[in-house]
Amino acid sequence: MTLPTNTADRTPVPRDPTDDYTRDAARLRQEFLTQRSGTSLDHVGHYSLDPATLPGNIEHFFGVAQVPIGVAGPLLVNGEHAQGQFYVPLATAEGTLVASYNRGMKLLHEAGGVTTTIIEDHMQRAPSFIFPSAREARAFGAWLIERFDDIKAVAETTTRSGKLKDIEQYSASRILYTRFNYTTGDAAGQNLTGKATQAACNWIKAEYPGIEQYFLESNFATDKKTSQVNMLHTRGKRVVAEATIPDALLRSVMKSSSELMFRARQVSNLGGFMSGVNNNGAHSANGITAIFIATGQDVANVAESSAAFVHAELRPNGDYYYSITIPSLIVATYGGGTGLATQRECLELMDCYGDGKVRKLAEIIAATVLCGELSLGSAIVAEEWVKAHDAYGRNRP
Repeated sequence: MTLPTNTADRTPVPRDPTDDYTRDAARLRQEFLTQRSGTSLDHVGHYSLDPATLPGNIEHFFGVAQVPIGVAGPLLVNGEHAQGQFYVPLATAEGTLVASYNRGMKLLHEAGGVTTTIIEDHMQRAPSFIFPSAREARAFGAWLIERFDDIKAVAETTTRSGKLKDIEQYSASRILYTRFNYTTGDAAGQNLTGKATQAACNWIKAEYPGIEQYFLESNFATDKKTSQVNMLHTRGKRVVAEATIPDALLRSVMKSSSELMFRARQVSNLGGFMSGVNNNGAHSANGITAIFIATGQDVANVAESSAAFVHAELRPNGDYYYSITIPSLIVATYGGGTGLATQRECLELMDCYGDGKVRKLAEIIAATVLCGELSLGSAIVAEEWVKAHDAYGRNRP
């Protein structure tokens, strides 16, 4: 392979070494990019936020991506943390998405709302420890159990809101894989758990002889990747949203029926099993991504957060029970992108910004997902799916 000979011609993105988070610094990069590409940046370069608020969120800032935000609602939630009616902001460029979620919200509002329950709340970092043999790895596992309180104390010195709840263990060869499970308050917690676990691992290495090597992350937390271990053991919030819909409502609002919906659900389950999907529902990623963009979540976490288990029942009286379990919903109402101007406003629309609000947001998202699942599912069985996209999803000149 021949390496390029013009590496000296590399022109880096301009930066201001004294203060890179100003309008002047952004304008300098806009002019640089315009000169290099010939592309006008009139829209990218117009924004209302203050660049001084962006350290910790982005580097080389030069503008904004304006994603349209629609609103669906009212969403009626019967949760433990989210109670009442909510208008949900959805940032998307996909026509019909907002309309579909809005239709599902109408259906479930008339059915009495969505009941939401948070089952578990964990965020992980997953270090691995390597030993000369499997027996030594096993002995170390016993020591971890014995010294858990000491490890917990060391980890928690690095954080005000993080609490180490337990350490899972999984052995293979001469390696002990672990998962340090934390609660993280209103933050999503990936950085928090990394810092806390690093401190714990440094202490462990100093206290326990015989560790050949450890790696702070062994890919067992499966950051930003869906996985069976997180679907079973939870990463973020494990939330269940459920509702029972009278057959008459399905007929009048959705032009469907509970019997037809249940038959389609059986076919969909088999299709999902055959194809090996991580989600036997329809499109949870749609609603989750749209809310994530609107509220300043780490959008890459949709890879984990959109995994789901759908369960439905045709009740003896003809009603339709439907639930969705989201085992790895990773959200925050504090830190990260949630404090940016636009994103904060969207969180405040739902009274979900700041301390003590993260479980409320998780329940609203799960309830929204349920509405979208029922809306799309009924559109498919009523043969309205293509017509809806043709009416609302075509960007005509």
